[in-house]
Amino acid sequence: MSPNGSDRSPRRPMRRKLLQALTAGLVLATATGCTYEDFPRLGMPTPTTEEAPRILSLWQGSWAAALAVGVLVWGLILWSAIFHRRSRTKVEVPPQTRYNMPIEALYTVVPIIIVSVLFYFTARDESKLLDLEKKPDVTVNVVGFQWSWCFNYIENVDGSTGNAKTDENLAAIPDRYKDEFPDNAGGVYTCGTPGERNPQTNNPGPTLWLPEGKTVRFVLTSRDVIHSFWVVPFLMKQDVIPGHTNAFQVTPNKEGTFLGKCAELCGVDHSRMLFNVKVVSPERYEQHLKDLAKKGQTGYVPAGIEQTSHEKNRETTNL
Repeated sequence: MSPNGSDRSPRRPMRRKLLQALTAGLVLATATGCTYEDFPRLGMPTPTTEEAPRILSLWQGSWAAALAVGVLVWGLILWSAIFHRRSRTKVEVPPQTRYNMPIEALYTVVPIIIVSVLFYFTARDESKLLDLEKKPDVTVNVVGFQWSWCFNYIENVDGSTGNAKTDENLAAIPDRYKDEFPDNAGGVYTCGTPGERNPQTNNPGPTLWLPEGKTVRFVLTSRDVIHSFWVVPFLMKQDVIPGHTNAFQVTPNKEGTFLGKCAELCGVDHSRMLFNVKVVSPERYEQHLKDLAKKGQTGYVPAGIEQTSHEKNRETTNL
């Protein structure tokens, strides 16, 4: 008993204060209205497209949620260790709690809520990032092969004749993408060769040129095995699968030369599958395409393995 004759334990106010402090910490950590620029990037590079901040915000939000859950768990562990430690003066076994339905319901429902919230934001952002409703300004067919890359620029270029919609080299690309190709686009291409390096950065691999401020759609095809197209500061990557065409689009908003690589283990020389992305003004981009045409790199290289029967059925069903 306490000196005033009360059975009230002096530990109870401390417990209440600890729980109040933990609650306040969780509110401060999760209820602020800050943007992604107010937080550290947590290992992510500086975004260089209009879509990349959405990915960075999701990354930062996941870390914030993990930290909040961690603080709560660590707090409960410390609280249990401090306030439920064995007393030096009492040797009896403390009351044991079994089959406490409210507690069991709590530790079942709370994780479900946490996972559901993370799933909602992930699904929302993924749906937005993979949205192809906007017609692109530029379309590039990215071709992965062991062990480098080719880039087919689906463009009307002076000095190049043909039609991307009917070109046999692009037969692997579904019609739903071809329908948005420019009419009578002869196109130009560039392919990686052993020992090739970017003249500005000296990084190995071919260089993909893109115009700043233009919406670029990447149509991804493979000639052999599964690869993954990843431009590091775009914060976006997608698998390049034989017999299945993937696509996504971004709008670069910062000029410069950036590193790209294959993010899928694709064979013994997977580490050689590097490339560069050079974002320039629209005028320099157009001039680059004309330079490729003057070099004789007109038309398109084979896009890869055509769609399997299963994929063709899926395309027909979705249409």
